[in-house]
Formats: sequence, C-alpha cells, structure tokens
Amino acid sequence: MTGYFRHVAACNPPLDEVFLPWRIDAQVVGCIRPAFARHLRRFSDTFQFDDDEMRLDPGLRDFAARSAALEQVARELAAAEIITPFLGEPYAVTPGGRENAVCVVDRAAAAYFGVRSFGQHLNGYVRGADGIRMWVGRRARDRLLFPGALDNMVAGGLPHTLTLEENLVKESAEEAAVPEQLARKAVPVGAISYNRVTQRGYRRDVLYCYDLEVPDDFVPCNMDGEVEEFMLLPLAEIAAIVRETDDFKMNCNLVVIDFLIRHGWLGPESPEYLALVTGLRNPLAAADNLVSVGA
Repeated sequence: MTGYFRHVAACNPPLDEVFLPWRIDAQVVGCIRPAFARHLRRFSDTFQFDDDEMRLDPGLRDFAARSAALEQVARELAAAEIITPFLGEPYAVTPGGRENAVCVVDRAAAAYFGVRSFGQHLNGYVRGADGIRMWVGRRARDRLLFPGALDNMVAGGLPHTLTLEENLVKESAEEAAVPEQLARKAVPVGAISYNRVTQRGYRRDVLYCYDLEVPDDFVPCNMDGEVEEFMLLPLAEIAAIVRETDDFKMNCNLVVIDFLIRHGWLGPESPEYLALVTGLRNPLAAADNLVSVGA
C-alpha cells in the first residue's frame, strides 16, 4: 500500500477494545485497559473503582500528593516488571493542555494510564539552489521502540518540569549537537495530535512541531546514543520514502507530511490533501469522549 494518509490512519485506528476512563475530580485524564486495572486494584489508598471507571482517591487533594502517590505506584509496577523501567521523567496528567496538569506520572507509566503525552519534533533542513534538503536520523538498533527506523532530526518527549524552549534546547543538544544559539532560532509551526492503541495502552499524543533552517556546513551529531547516523536527503526523496514505505517511525511520518504541506510540496491538487490537513490534528476534546470507549 502506498500514499500519505495511510500513516494518519495508522496513528488513529478505530477502537475495538474496552478501555476504562480514569477520572480525577470528575475530569477524565486517561483511560486504562481492564487487564492493567487489575494490577492497580491493590493500590487501594490511591485508586477507587466502579465497574466502568477508575478514580484517583479524592483524599489526594493537591498536585504534590497526587504526584507522590503515582510515583510510588509507577516505581512498584516497574520493579515488578508490569510496566517498562522507571525513567524519572514526570509527564503531565491533564484533561487538556499541559498547562492544566493536575499532577504528574512517570513517563514509563504514561501510556499504560492512557494520559495525553506531549513531545517535540524538529525538522532540520537546508535550502539551496536545488531546493530543500532535510536531515533525517536513523534510530539506533538497540532502541526499545522502532529500532533502525528513520526519525526526525530532533524528537523527544516533553517532561512537565521543563518549558517548551528549555526542552527543545536540551533535546537538540543531546540528539543532534545543535548549538543553543542555533536551536533557539527554531520556528514553532503548530502541533500534531493523534490517538493510537499500542501494546502498552492508549496513546493520546500531542507533538509540538518546529522548523529549523540550518547552515550548509552544519552536520548533526548524536550525543546520547539514540541515533546511529544522519542523512541529508532531497525533499523529493523524503516524500517518496513516506509515500511508498514504512521506513520512518510511525509518528514521524505525520511530522514530515505536515512539513510537505506547509512548504508547498504537497498541495490541494492531491486527492489526499483535505483528509491530511484535517487528520493531522485530532482534537484535544477527544479526551472527553472516553466514557463511551468500548460501549
């Protein structure tokens, strides 16, 4: 199968299983599989259950108390190998944007709890007489997720403790050795959102996207061992890879498609155009509908 929209569809598959909504103060902040809920029932001082939902104990009234309780849960689940190893990266637990966070949970547990996760992806590119060329990385073969897949020049999760600018500078330095002065020239160009069922849980993700035009003599260099090589490829080749293969990490396809649209490579003459421009941004309000998941 070829085409661009198939990548949007792959990141937003129809739900064909039951998820339980997770509420804090009556607001839905996540959703969990019943099988995972069974592991949480032993934490009776943290969670309460009905047949069709889970609630955080109302006695946990403030941000710090909630976060401390969830950290302890995540540590115990990780130690028991029920979830992936504890990472020490706090992710926002929120009914909407990260500014509305009511507490945090470790990144390792975020997908299992079905919370909306936030990340940042940066398109590094060079503009020349022959058009645009884009830097792409190849993920290291020992990565837990998508080993060896193509990736955006910079891409990473967004911990709640850092601002968008602080995290972008940090990730740019770690992933591609982008000097701070250059990283701060990155242009925010919008956000992409999607809802994807994975082995770990229901991923309701937001990716803040950035464009950074880099000098001709800039060559990215990975500093944290997560990327094995970088390649500078013509935009036509990048577009063909996305259109005809599954070589990119799943959500990176969406970031590249967005770049192709914004830079005029993929225009309204394409039969996929309207589906793409609407499908790249699944509304944040979708979290309010989780009560009916699996109904």
